[in-house]
Order: sequence, then structure tokens, then C-alpha cells
Amino acid sequence: MDKTRADASSPRFSEIIELNVGGQVYVTRHSTLLSVPNSLLWTMFSQKKPAELTTDSKGRFFLDRDGFLFRYILDYLRDQTLVLPDYFKEKASLLKEAEYFQLQDLAKRLKPAVSKENSISEEVCQSDPEEAALAGTSMTCTGPRSPSLDARKTGFITIGYRGSYTIGRDLQQDAKFRRVARITVCGKTSLAKEVFGETLNESRDPDRPPERYTSRYYLKYNFLEQAFDRLAEVGFHMVACSSTGTCAYASNDPNEDKIWTSYTEYVFCRE
Repeated sequence: MDKTRADASSPRFSEIIELNVGGQVYVTRHSTLLSVPNSLLWTMFSQKKPAELTTDSKGRFFLDRDGFLFRYILDYLRDQTLVLPDYFKEKASLLKEAEYFQLQDLAKRLKPAVSKENSISEEVCQSDPEEAALAGTSMTCTGPRSPSLDARKTGFITIGYRGSYTIGRDLQQDAKFRRVARITVCGKTSLAKEVFGETLNESRDPDRPPERYTSRYYLKYNFLEQAFDRLAEVGFHMVACSSTGTCAYASNDPNEDKIWTSYTEYVFCRE
């Protein structure tokens, strides 16, 4: 009798589950996470108690995995089908996630799409699927692709960033310079991927076809000079730049530090 009462009062998972996967928040049903027996999520949410799982500061169950790719994992759990967008270039990474979550059937479906040798390098280096199709299936590379001058596309790439710095009340003090939160990349998708490769974060616009334009990519680092060096290496030169700035006080007291913020764009061209 006491045991029955203890089991009834023990914490259980609610039907609606909130997950924090690498900083990306997902909401799903508890039954969805149990849809594939013996998978990692099935083990976590059927064989353990809520208190035994790691949570974030808001009580969401935390998984330290790729938050962007997890949406395909969750879609598969819903109906055991795999639907990927056109020009999807993360199959090798998704295969890795499927194996981690112990989804054997999903991993089998992804493996034929990855070549036996140099699979990861091919996924990374074929920045334009249309070019790869023209070049044939034997196109491989062992490192970052550096096209010859004849093969390089002409075009423009715009680099933008928001920066801020603080000047103290005493102008002799060192200014706290330069905080760059994120470097954005605007231009044709295929050109941006050719130039920046794996350092380009596509999570805000993942399904953009290669001949379309985007203004939502950004770099995985925040050093402007690193971006400039890369553009120079592949034949780009700066043709224009512009900047705007505003000033505000750190508080309502005009004697406090002044905070300057700015938005700057650099336009690069390869002829």
C-alpha cells in the first residue's frame, strides 16, 4: 500500500516537454520522444526520472548537441520519415547526430548519401551543388577549396558589424574598444560559401539555393581582420565602406561613461 502511494507521488514527465538543445528551444510531446524504442531519448525519458536529467536555468531539459540539426531529429521522431531541404549540405553532420541519438534506421538512410572516402571534405568543399554536378561525381578535395583565377566567380560581398566602445569621464583613460558582437555576410550564397567555407554560420538561413542572395549569414568568429585576410586571399578588394554611430550615457547621469555604438559595412568586389 505504501509502495503504491510512493509510486503515485513520484515525479513524472509531463506530456509537453521543453528541450534546450545547444541553445535552441524545442517543445514536443513526451510520447514523441518515446517513439523509437531503445534510442537515447527513449532511454532518457522512459528509464529515468526528471530529477536525474540535466536542466537549464529555466527548467528545460538540456542537451549539449547541435541545436540546428536537432529539428531534423525531432521531425524524424514524429513520423519516422526523413525530409531534407534542397541543397542540404549537413548530411555528414546529421549522420553524426543520428548515431549519437542511437537512431539506427535514420543513420542507415543517411549513410548512402555520404561517399565512402573523403565524405566530410566533399560535403564541405562542394559549395555550389550545381558546379559539383557539372564537374562530375569525382570532385573531391582535401582541404579548403582555393579555386584558380579562371574558375573564380565575380561578384560582391558585404561585411557588416555592430560595434561598441565606452569612453570614461576622464578622457585620459583608455577607451574600452572594440566590442564586435557578430560579423554579418551579405551576398550570393554560393560566393559566400566559397570564400568562408566552414567558418560561415548558415543557421539563420539554412535552405538558401546557391544562386540566391542572402543577408542573414554571419561568421563563427568576430575578428574583422580575419575576414579581411580571407577575402584578400581569394582575390577580393574593398571598394566602399560606410558607418553610422550614436552616443548614449551608461545611466541618466551625464557624468557617467559614454557608450558609443556603431554599424559599419565594408563592400568587397572580385572582378
